Amino acid sequence: MSASDAGYSGLELFFLICSFIGGGLFIARFVVQFFAGSDGIDSNADVDISAGHGDVVHGETDTSFKLLTLQGLTAFFMMFGLVGFAMIRESRMNSVVALVAALAAGIGTVWLIGKILSSVKKLQSSGTMENSAAVGEQGTVYLTIRANSRGKIQVPVKGRIREFEAVAKTGEEIKTGEQVKVVDMNGSIAVVEKSQG
Repeated sequence: MSASDAGYSGLELFFLICSFIGGGLFIARFVVQFFAGSDGIDSNADVDISAGHGDVVHGETDTSFKLLTLQGLTAFFMMFGLVGFAMIRESRMNSVVALVAALAAGIGTVWLIGKILSSVKKLQSSGTMENSAAVGEQGTVYLTIRANSRGKIQVPVKGRIREFEAVAKTGEEIKTGEQVKVVDMNGSIAVVEKSQG
């Protein structure tokens, strides 16, 4: 059955094609991002599982949403097509109103996705900000920090005990049970020195 047999006008058919192509590519890209991490929200993020709290170390990836990315274009065409088709087919609006509504829906969707990704970026960044709150705090070594290697410490941060991988600032060995002071944070890795006294 052809488009004309189904009663679709040329503009309705145009909106349908846009929605199918945009929607198909949008879903395919989402699935690839979700399962493969390809061009994900932050493809350079490393999760420090051994720290016990899922501390995130961030790469240099710019996660800001750009209008002309494949994700932006597919979202635009998906909503452009769906809203345009609905305006003509269901609401019986004229072509000009349908086009304006479709453009507004497409642009609005791109803007909304940008805001969502921006919010996700801020949530991810908060993990690093929390880690920096450990600087200046006193902690205890619970897994010996070997010379020029890593160990683990426990340190109170904002009222709760956190575990971090740690390295000695001077490269010396610091044994389990010794008190240390966090002098810097390198992502989720604490740089420590022995507490005085």
